[in-house]
Formats: sequence, C-alpha cells, structure tokens
Amino acid sequence: MSSGFQETTLDNGLRIVAETSSSAASAAIGFFVKTGARDEVAPLMGVSHFLEHMMFKGTNTRSAEQVDLAFDDLGAQHNAFTSSEMTAFWGASLPESIVEVHDILADILRPALRQEDFDAEKSVILEEIAMYEDQPFWVLYEQAMEQYYGDHPLGFRVLGTPETIKNMQRDSMQEYFDHRYSADNTIITMTGNIDFDAMVETITNKCGAWKQTGATREQVAVTRSGGNCEVTIPQLRQHYVIMAMPSVTAQDELRYASVALASILGGGDGSRLYWSLVDKGLAEEAGANVDLSDGYGEQLAYAVCTPENARQVTEILQDELSNITSELTKADLARVVAKAATSAAVGSEIPAGRMQRLGSLLTTTGIYSSLEEELQKLESLVIDDLREAAAAFPWEPLLVASTKH
Repeated sequence: MSSGFQETTLDNGLRIVAETSSSAASAAIGFFVKTGARDEVAPLMGVSHFLEHMMFKGTNTRSAEQVDLAFDDLGAQHNAFTSSEMTAFWGASLPESIVEVHDILADILRPALRQEDFDAEKSVILEEIAMYEDQPFWVLYEQAMEQYYGDHPLGFRVLGTPETIKNMQRDSMQEYFDHRYSADNTIITMTGNIDFDAMVETITNKCGAWKQTGATREQVAVTRSGGNCEVTIPQLRQHYVIMAMPSVTAQDELRYASVALASILGGGDGSRLYWSLVDKGLAEEAGANVDLSDGYGEQLAYAVCTPENARQVTEILQDELSNITSELTKADLARVVAKAATSAAVGSEIPAGRMQRLGSLLTTTGIYSSLEEELQKLESLVIDDLREAAAAFPWEPLLVASTKH
C-alpha cells in the first residue's frame, strides 16, 4: 500500500502525523503519550498502566459503559497499551467513521478519574499482577531487570507491585496525569484512507485547548549490574534462562545491523539457536532479540528447557553468542531481509498496523522513516556491517538470570 506522509503541529505543541492512502479500505488513529514506567517515581510505580485502565472508566460526558458502546456502535476496533517507553490508545474503523473514533479517543484521554472508579480498579490491577506472577518467564524477566538496572527507573515494573498499587492515591495519579499527558507530550498518528486537512481541523476543535506543560523525559545515566540472578519458583517443571547485555539505542544507525544479527542468532525457525537447541530437542524455545529504546538498548537471549538439560543448554547458548560473527554468510543476511520484506508487505496492508508502527517510532525517536525506507536500510547491509555492530556491542552476557528449583 503506497502512502504519503503529512505532518503538522498545533499551537499547543500537539504533533499530528499521517501516512495516508486513498485506496485503503480502513483508517486508523492513535494517541501516543511519551510516558511509561521509566518516567515514574518509585512510589508511583505502575501509575502509567493504571491510568491506561482509568481512561476507559468514563469521562465527564461518558460513563464506562457508554465508552464501550460508542466504539461498538461504530464497529470499530480499539485498544491500548503501556510499556516502559510510552502509553498508547488507538482505534480503527471504516474511513467514514474515523472522525467519531477520534472523538471518543479524545474524550477518554481526558478522564474523570473518579475516586470510586479509582478504588474499584485497584483490585483489577492487582488481579492482573497476580496473573503475571503465574508466568515463570515473566517473573524471571522482571526480577532480572530489577537486578540489572538497580534503582534506575528502567528496572521499574510496568504493572507496578502489589505494594505500590495498594498505596497509590487518586490525587497523586491526577498530578502525574496533569503533567505528563499534556498536548506537547502527545503525538497523534493516523494511517489509511484519511482526509488529513479535515482531520487536523477536527483534532484542533477537540484537542486544541489541551494544555502544554513542558513535560520531558529525564535521560538518567544507566549503570548496569551484571553477575548471576537466580529466582526460585516453587513446583516449576521447566528451566528458564535469560542473558542480557547492552546494545544500540533506537536512534543509533547500527540498529539495522544489530537487529539483523539478532535475527540470524535467534529469530525463530532457521536461526542458529533453533538448529542448535530446538531442532535437537534440547530446548522447547530459544531466541534472541535487540530491545531498541529511547536513549538505551539491550541484547537479550533466552531458552526454555527441562531442568535435566539446563547446564548443556546454557553452555550451548553462551557458545552461540560467543561465535555470533563466525561463518556469517550472504545467505544468512538474505534470509533476514526476506523475513523483513514479508513482514513489511503484510504490515503495509493493514492501516492499524502502520499506525502503531508510526506512533511507536515517532514517540521513541522523534524522527519519521517509512516502512519502505526501513526495509531499504536492511537490504543495503553487508556482512562487515554486522561485524561492526558486534564489535561495538558484543554478545557477551553481562547478566545471566535463571530459575532455581
């Protein structure tokens, strides 16, 4: 799907961007706020995710039920997510309904934050935390990142902890919201069959009076802690291991080579970890990826196996990381590019997917790059680029986290 990029910024600092295509059968819009777990203070850990829930609990003009019915009446898809980097709210519909979808989103982005709703939603958040506590990989990952980052906000849990959620006060949430969910800390992204100028007028009417607060992200220097992290999980029948080490930032041009190298190492079927661990029946799962974020990045490798295979799997995993640049071939790189091309082709057909890619990219880096341009960067890679990335950010585990039986 070919598309044209358009952009403007309102007087209050609200940035509006779009990839438009008159041939698209649908349209999508998202509100991306540059605030997440890394922007919280320790006593308010989890407040961004809690606020995501509260957005759907009603506004001064709609009840929670009316919010859900408004989306349903349009037949619109909608959802939201919170990460360490951002909080996003989006909807997708037929082109003729996208103005109404925007109106609903703009309304819920200014929630009532009623005390009774806040009190009731606490139990929902606590249940969600409990649900994730039943997932061994998630438990290991969270505790590993807490050791890895120490007191740095990058180690904060997106959901918060039972203690921070129980102790959180509604007025503290309101203060956090008033400062960080401002016009100048928000990007609206649109994709698909959109009349950009008409939508800018619509957005201006609804959001032009939103305040700007000068909210910024404090880039606190990261000091990573290495070593081993063992987490005891009772009655666990599998063994989990995660290896973490520094990597490129989302703004670094080496990111394309680093992502390609990670894909060769552990990007699913056909990767080195697949053949050395999964195909041989030593591990149920094994993979590697690069976590690209605003101002920092991490390289991660992991495996899931039986306790009996734990030692052998860990040794093979470390060996594969140590030899990541050995015997790299053009065929390795060609497979990575082919996978990326397929993903780009599939993603380009769905405006909702393009909208989320666009919003995440601009919220993290601030700089626009089309899906086609991203693919071209991958296609232009040569083996020496991958070796340069590995030399700058070696696949040498700083932290090795594993479950203990």
